Amino acid sequence: MQMDARNLPDPHSQPEFYAGVPAKRLVAFVIDTVLIALICLLILPFTAFAGVFFFPFLMLTVGFAYRVVTIANGSATWGMRATAIEFRGITGERFDLRLAFLHTLGLTVSFAIPVLQVISIVLMLTTDRGQGLSDHLLGTVALRRRAAA
Repeated sequence: MQMDARNLPDPHSQPEFYAGVPAKRLVAFVIDTVLIALICLLILPFTAFAGVFFFPFLMLTVGFAYRVVTIANGSATWGMRATAIEFRGITGERFDLRLAFLHTLGLTVSFAIPVLQVISIVLMLTTDRGQGLSDHLLGTVALRRRAAA
């Protein structure tokens, strides 16, 4: 399968689209993790506090749903919006539900297998477009929103 990245900004002639994106992704991840934890804390009373015993699973489930829904509805999580970045597909399109699900699944698998997460981080820090492992597999990128506007 041949991927076509012609509609994505070229990292050499338009580096402003990719400048600082790996650091922004890290900050966005921290913001999203805090938001997910707060949502989980709000859910706890509705589980009669039994959720305390499976809190990591609750975080995983709520986090997965949070990421899929927010990315599908704006091509970015709330943390990504706060840091002014968004995801784009191989032809420059915004993420739909399918891409949001697949990207979130890739992130979840990467967290489950730490060596994959390390590979993803190395790729983000060393490739021209700052793409992680899931991005490479799906042909997606994270771009600065202000540069895209």
